Amino acid sequence: MDQRLAGQDMPSAMPAEFDAFIRQHRPTLVSYLRRRVSSEDDVQDIVQESLIRLMRYGEREPDAWGPLLYRIAINIRNDRLRRTRVRKDIQYVSLDESAHEVASPEPGHVQRINTQQELDRLRKTLLRLPERCRQIYLLNRIEGMTYPEIAAHLEIGVKAVEKQMSKALAKLRQSLNTGE
Repeated sequence: MDQRLAGQDMPSAMPAEFDAFIRQHRPTLVSYLRRRVSSEDDVQDIVQESLIRLMRYGEREPDAWGPLLYRIAINIRNDRLRRTRVRKDIQYVSLDESAHEVASPEPGHVQRINTQQELDRLRKTLLRLPERCRQIYLLNRIEGMTYPEIAAHLEIGVKAVEKQMSKALAKLRQSLNTGE
């Protein structure tokens, strides 16, 4: 009998039969598990744990030990596979020095400041546009109106709308390019 099993409590009438059962079935169980488990250390651990758990059923008939041993071994293997999958599914994030390298979907501080500065420049440029030019730009870009709709709304020609939009876009583009 395995040394780790020797210390377990077992009914006194059972040791000889149990030793014989182990000698007979252990090699077969090892062979069975080798086909289902990738690591030899895991095979030996599962066999050992299975034999220890089987000792709880020592009062049963020795004929019941065989199927019970295999059921115990399969359950132990399945439990280990589940634990391994759970560990792989959990993603750990270290909070040490490298935590600053974790990518964020949010823009960085510098990017937010640059964007805010661009928006401020565009707002100021938009406010400096002539009233009609600003109005046409806002109707198109904010209200989503087409050039013909703007022309009808303001009672001007489509060509006038196009001219004012070109003027507004040129000023806004210049503001972004020069930083003014």
